[in-house]
Amino acid sequence: MKILAGVLAGMIAGLSMLSFHFVQSKDNIANAQTLDEVNVYTVKKDDSLFKLGIKYGVSELDLKKMNHKFSDKIKPGEKLIIPKPLITKAEKDLLARLVHAEAKGEPHAGKVAVALVVLNRVTDERFPDKIKDVIYEKRQFQPVDNGSINKPADPKAKKAVNEALALEGQGHDSVFFFNPDKTSSKWLRTKTVTTEIGNHRFAK
Repeated sequence: MKILAGVLAGMIAGLSMLSFHFVQSKDNIANAQTLDEVNVYTVKKDDSLFKLGIKYGVSELDLKKMNHKFSDKIKPGEKLIIPKPLITKAEKDLLARLVHAEAKGEPHAGKVAVALVVLNRVTDERFPDKIKDVIYEKRQFQPVDNGSINKPADPKAKKAVNEALALEGQGHDSVFFFNPDKTSSKWLRTKTVTTEIGNHRFAK
């Protein structure tokens, strides 16, 4: 019996260690992901962490953390752990509709930047910590007030959201954007400008 108990204890310890190595850590996630919530992907020719981030809806930074990487280099045949996306389909659709309404006619980079503003707010303690709550916070986004957010997103907006998810945690940390030719807000103009893309000025 002692031998059997020892074997079982060893198996449990081994499984615990295996699960530990597959756990993703992120400050704004309450529940860590376990082995059952990830995929193992075999790298193919021309793959990159950015492309995989777009494909699976996860950030490059999370892919690096999950796979203990310190660079962007990956090679064909390599096994990568793909974490479960941190955004639901409903949240992704809502974000794409906001991008479509706010940045229609703007360059692709501008659409991506608008999506990143929302994602950056989720991790900023000054704002709500959920995408839906960020978007529907009072007097923050005009499409919410005028109802245009209810219109379906076009493929360009959806593509921009996918790229923003892959780029999450990188860039200028912008949490505001506005059209300097249209805004009457003196307060917005006091914010530190991070970049300008198309008709929008981004700030933090």
